Amino acid sequence: MLGAYRGLLPEFSLLCRGCNRLAKPSSSPQPFSKLLTRRHFRRHACSASATLTEEHVHTPPTADSSNGSGPSVSDSARSTSSAAPNPDRLSFQDAIIRLQQYWASVGCAVWLPHNTEVGAGTMNPATFLRVLGPEPWKVVYVEPSIRPDDSRYGDNPNRLQRHTQLQVILKPDPGSSQELYLGSLEALGIDTRANDIRFVQDNWEAPVLGAWGLGWEVWLNGQEITQFTYFQQAGGHPLSHPSVEITYGLERIIMALQGVQHFRDIRYTDTISYGEMLLQSEYEMSCFNLDTADVDGQWQRFRLFEAEAQRMIEARLPVVAYDHLLKLSHTFNIMDARGAVGVTERAQCFGTLRNLARKITGLWNERREELKWPLGTIPEPQQPSAPSASGPSPPAPADFVLEIGCEELPPEDVDGAIQQLRQRMPAILKTLRLEHGQISVQGTPRRLAVMVDQLSPSQPDTSERLRGPPCKIAFDGDGKPTKALQGYCSKNGLQPDQVTREADSKGTEYVWAEKQIPGKPTCEVLAAELSNLVSSLSFKRSMRWQHAASFSRPVRWLVALHGDCEVPFTYAGIIAGRCSRLLRQSSPPEASISSAADYRSALEHNGIILAGEQRSEQIWQQASSCAAEAGGSIPESCQSDLLAEVVNLVEAPLPLLGSFDPAFLSLPREVLVMVMRKHQRYFPVVSNESRDLLPAFVTVANGPVDVHLVQAGNEAVLRARFEDAQFFYSKDRQHKLESFRPQLATTTFQQGLGSMLDKSERVEQLVGLLGTLTHQPSDVVSTAQQAAALAHADLATSVVMEMTALAGTMGRHYAQLEGLPGPVCEAIYESVLPKNAGDAVPATPAGILVSAADKLDSLVGLVAVGCAPSGGADPFGLRRIAYGLLETLVANQQRLDLPAAVQQAAGLLQVEVSQESQELVLDFIGRRLEQLLIDRGTIPEAVRAVLKERQHDPFLAAITCKDLQAELDAGDESRLPRVMTALSRPTRIVRGKEVNPAWQVDAQLFEFPDEEALQKAQQAAAFRISQDMPLDEFLEVCDLLVEPIGSYFDKVFVMSEDTSVRQSRLALLRDIASLTSGIIDFAELPGF
Repeated sequence: MLGAYRGLLPEFSLLCRGCNRLAKPSSSPQPFSKLLTRRHFRRHACSASATLTEEHVHTPPTADSSNGSGPSVSDSARSTSSAAPNPDRLSFQDAIIRLQQYWASVGCAVWLPHNTEVGAGTMNPATFLRVLGPEPWKVVYVEPSIRPDDSRYGDNPNRLQRHTQLQVILKPDPGSSQELYLGSLEALGIDTRANDIRFVQDNWEAPVLGAWGLGWEVWLNGQEITQFTYFQQAGGHPLSHPSVEITYGLERIIMALQGVQHFRDIRYTDTISYGEMLLQSEYEMSCFNLDTADVDGQWQRFRLFEAEAQRMIEARLPVVAYDHLLKLSHTFNIMDARGAVGVTERAQCFGTLRNLARKITGLWNERREELKWPLGTIPEPQQPSAPSASGPSPPAPADFVLEIGCEELPPEDVDGAIQQLRQRMPAILKTLRLEHGQISVQGTPRRLAVMVDQLSPSQPDTSERLRGPPCKIAFDGDGKPTKALQGYCSKNGLQPDQVTREADSKGTEYVWAEKQIPGKPTCEVLAAELSNLVSSLSFKRSMRWQHAASFSRPVRWLVALHGDCEVPFTYAGIIAGRCSRLLRQSSPPEASISSAADYRSALEHNGIILAGEQRSEQIWQQASSCAAEAGGSIPESCQSDLLAEVVNLVEAPLPLLGSFDPAFLSLPREVLVMVMRKHQRYFPVVSNESRDLLPAFVTVANGPVDVHLVQAGNEAVLRARFEDAQFFYSKDRQHKLESFRPQLATTTFQQGLGSMLDKSERVEQLVGLLGTLTHQPSDVVSTAQQAAALAHADLATSVVMEMTALAGTMGRHYAQLEGLPGPVCEAIYESVLPKNAGDAVPATPAGILVSAADKLDSLVGLVAVGCAPSGGADPFGLRRIAYGLLETLVANQQRLDLPAAVQQAAGLLQVEVSQESQELVLDFIGRRLEQLLIDRGTIPEAVRAVLKERQHDPFLAAITCKDLQAELDAGDESRLPRVMTALSRPTRIVRGKEVNPAWQVDAQLFEFPDEEALQKAQQAAAFRISQDMPLDEFLEVCDLLVEPIGSYFDKVFVMSEDTSVRQSRLALLRDIASLTSGIIDFAELPGF
């Protein structure tokens, strides 16, 4: 997140969303003079730069400062001026000045950059400390943000170790934050009507600092230029008054405005370029961050800054303590860039930072309160009272509409809210006794709508029988009403002559009356329920903004109409009415809905498609038409997850065809597709015949835009991303895959478990041991060992360090390019499968071995060093790893003795793995196996019955569960009920009794022929039963015991007074009960 503190974590990079480097390549510093003349510049896989044409960069407006509130929805600070200055005149310096002037004009104080290194503008105390407490705070400032891990010697056109952010804090939320932000883009000369400006979900969380917030990335024609966040927590303290944080990535924005492809070419002023001003420092600081910083010295500084921060906390000086926390953080970032921080050290450092941040923020709050909040306190918002229903109620059934208007909802929250409303609205109408026609619930990113056809104007009249006092109390001796009856009548609006007498079942007479209850108007009864309906909606992550109410994103308007009658209710300080908001580029941006019947047409008239199904169909049809223009089609696989996401990113979809240089098709298909689908939400285009990628893509804009402008911008974004990928791919191709393996030695897997290279070597050995356990042919084991040696090597490649989701994929690709055998290449890829729920599992014999070995090493090792999941916390993803191991074994019908495999994996570790730890691993895997088998359709009781005996072999347990469920489903037609009934009698008798294993059946003590018959049947069954036999065969064998067992218990009394006879009979029943051992425990099944 641009506006969040991400200097601590490499995955929080400005230009890379999701990097998670396992090792840093060693780059030697290059002469500075060469940097000034180099023509081939390094590109980064997450970079992007778009170009704005002169036509759409115009004279910016000045925000109205007369009331200090900035632009409103209906008259936001958007210019309609036709003046179009040369975009080249907007320098980097000009952009800073314009943004500062704009935000100052709406009441922000112009703050200064902090005087020590910070990883992001968020970490300036003007944000991180000032968002705490109840004091109002509006500020704007430029912050040079230092991230050593992004050092690239000035080579990369979009990645710098020192980049420039412009930070805005609005506390409290003014209620029009997005409109104010769009006005600031106009201040830069960006035409917000012609460009495709999108708010794309981004949930920010920094557990290191106990901070989180919800909001968006802001995209300009496909390029992320800003982070927009509603702060919810900082330093572990929930914020009583959430702040709006807006963080601009200035280099990105200015590169787009000036149309340059490298940061050094940005015109800083009219006479000086960015490179002339800052390239030397970028180069030298990169040398320091990546090559020359003394690691031991940095560790010493870390400890010194930690101690001094703690001392300042004890001295109750939070500002000074916070400065030392920032120095501590920067020191950590330098060590991390040098590759000197392992997994364990990282966790320890994060714990230190988190603890200090919590103490400092708490102390800051205490000190401000002691100073009696010098800036004052934010007044509690006044909750408006809902007016009474306006106008007459509909005289007849009329349509009803409820619209919940929001800032952009995350795609999954749109679907989730729609499902909840579809369940709850019918229930409300039923409870209120309101007759109605069809109910439709639809949604877009900015609105959730409930539409009810022909909703009755009022509740139907009803009557109620009311029992009064006993007649002997209600009437006096003359039969006249007493005060008791008069009070009863007065309370219920009745006259004494309206009552009747009726005796109850005991013969006591009571007074009864029939009371007529007129139905209430629909507007009245609905108004009381709608607020509760809105507040009842739940989301995975909810936020607060200005009021106590919480929602997925801020609710900004409400529409509630029955016919043409407004249904008055309030939620989050908003009074429902008839005013709806349209597309942001609409003029005007609001519409008054005359009646519920006109709601759909009002939106459609302004280009908004309310129904998700209709948007989906239109997007797919038009995107397919665009693809056809390029001579291809969109892969069917895009019709699921990608289409579902895009549908809920737009209200008025406008698919546009873009193209890219065919030369990029030399890159691996997976790289190109990932960039298009995951990073940019583009639809790839493939050939209709070969299904190969074509140099084209389809993006979906929102609403009417300048097609050429938006198309060109998205093409520029994709070009920059592909250029970065091409650079890293070319760099990787200079080396063989095996040459990357030694670099894994610099990355700690986990303290006590060695490096990633140590893990790789263990997996290679474990593959051979598992091959023996699973009786694999020697050629399969050899292939698996060769693949295991290379399986983690791609983690050190440049492409995978930039796009970690391609681990395994790139390993296979590079192995194929080197001409390695196909089975080896496939096993390298399959070693990381499955990556997530629903993913493919390994399918080749060698791939199964490598994947299983890798997962067993992780499970046994991490549990042994104390990293087992606890409660809901599973930082190492061990649940997913165990589930993936089991899916692989079951799907491939692969038998494996888990206890033996765990023991073999434990023997290869550098730490001692106790028997207790091994049992813990087996129990952990067993719980995942139970869930897997339940997920596959077996009832829980049946799963437990099987796992009691066959948990050691997941595939054997799986087929047994499947067979057992089939027997249960067959009911009386199955042998199962007979066998269970028969075996239950001997089992219950020996259960809980001390039956000595040494006791033997003595045939000489038999008193009845039935005893001999049962012994022979038991011996015959025991001879045929094996511990891995199928369940149906087991039941077939045991079915032969049913009759002998029945006859035995008809004649034989087991608990004979003769000790020898009793022991012999118990021994026989013990042997019968033990026949199920290793197959199933019937005691877990109902009815046993």
